This record gives sequence, C-alpha cells and structure tokens, in this order.
Amino acid sequence: MIVTIVRFPATAPVSLDEARTKFGANATSYLDVPGLLWKAYLRSEDGTKVGGVYWWRDRASAEAKYSSEWLAGLTEKYGAEPEIEWFDAPVVVDTRSQSVHVQAPPTP
Repeated sequence: MIVTIVRFPATAPVSLDEARTKFGANATSYLDVPGLLWKAYLRSEDGTKVGGVYWWRDRASAEAKYSSEWLAGLTEKYGAEPEIEWFDAPVVVDTRSQSVHVQAPPTP
C-alpha cells in the first residue's frame, strides 16, 4: 500500500468553512478513482496550506491519477504546483474494524 501527501500553499488563506465548501464540491469525483482506498482533504490551521492524504492500493494507481493534466489543473486552481510525498504503508491499524493489515511482501 502507498500513502501520498499532496500539499501546496494557498494563494490566500482558506477559512475552515471555505475548505468544507470547496473540498466538498469535488469530493465525489474521487469515489471511482481506480486504486484509491481513501482520501482526506487537508487545510492547515492558519489556512495557508491545503492538500490531501491519499491511501492507494499501489503506486501505479497513484501515478495514473497524478497526471500532468491533474498537476496543471491544481497549479492553475491554487497558483502553485503541489508537492507530493510518497510513503510505503507496510502496516495499517484500522480502529473501526479493530483490525491490523500487514502488506504482503512482493512476489518474485
């Protein structure tokens, strides 16, 4: 499993209400993204940074979403190119289902 954190500076501070409205308006567009397990939208407490945390089934799915068109759209929308950080998620604790998921090693 792969986790990415995408973040960028907001052109002007975004209030929490603005974030709810703006992010909520396009949240459903992520419901059918292949390989995406979940996404959380982010806003820094002072509203100067926004972004998202994505949990992916695999890196190929994330790379397919983060196309040059997607990056260009975000850059135009927010006035800055997003920074993407990549993380492996070898163990995930799910408190809602009271389960622990350990990523299987890759097959040779």
